[in-house]
Amino acid sequence: MIGRLQKLMADRGVASRRACEQMILQGRVTVNGETARLGQSADGDLDEILLDGRPLPAAGEKLYIMLNKPRGYVTTLHDEHGRKTVAALVADCGDRVYPVGRLDYDSEGLLLMTNDGALTNTLTHPSFEREKVYQVTVRGDLEAALERLGEPMTIDGYRIRPAVVTLLSSEGNRGKVRITIHEGKNRQIRKMCEQCDLEVLRLVRVEQDGLRLGNLRPGKWRFLTPEEIASLRRKP
Repeated sequence: MIGRLQKLMADRGVASRRACEQMILQGRVTVNGETARLGQSADGDLDEILLDGRPLPAAGEKLYIMLNKPRGYVTTLHDEHGRKTVAALVADCGDRVYPVGRLDYDSEGLLLMTNDGALTNTLTHPSFEREKVYQVTVRGDLEAALERLGEPMTIDGYRIRPAVVTLLSSEGNRGKVRITIHEGKNRQIRKMCEQCDLEVLRLVRVEQDGLRLGNLRPGKWRFLTPEEIASLRRKP
């Protein structure tokens, strides 16, 4: 079937469509022996399409996984610095799956992984404003910071939407807050806390798009239920 190359790659579970576009721009993709161009069309059945010299994954069963990412893992399949990756934690799932979005090295919690490139694009595109909920343990002047955390602020030149912030517990200069955001900019929660003079001691994503981490243990994963998959596809 003929289609845009980046869409074909995403449909084969390589990565999100935007990530596939970057791979094409980086010259990592060839079609019938020639370096591919962004926007180029190809036939997934007839053309020889290679990524880094290897054929694309065959079209097969779509997998949808929830992982409880522990601290100390990077949200990628390969790391040039030799750090542990989330790919190792889901190696026994039956196929190659890719992270939907990111959690930084020191953050924990709910991470969706799949080989469904079309759904990945929907879940990560900023225009869809997907809801993410975090429990954050912080140290600092909570009384002064709580109101500021829920106000609009600018991070890396981008004006983020106000977060929904709830105090869960506090003792002295330490406390735990629940923060709900929609943009998911790089290290957004940490940068928000930094602007409010709070030190982040622990950051856990506990919910995304209505899916809850629940009692899934750190480092473990499970398949999403058919109802959960349908819910993700319905939104927004």
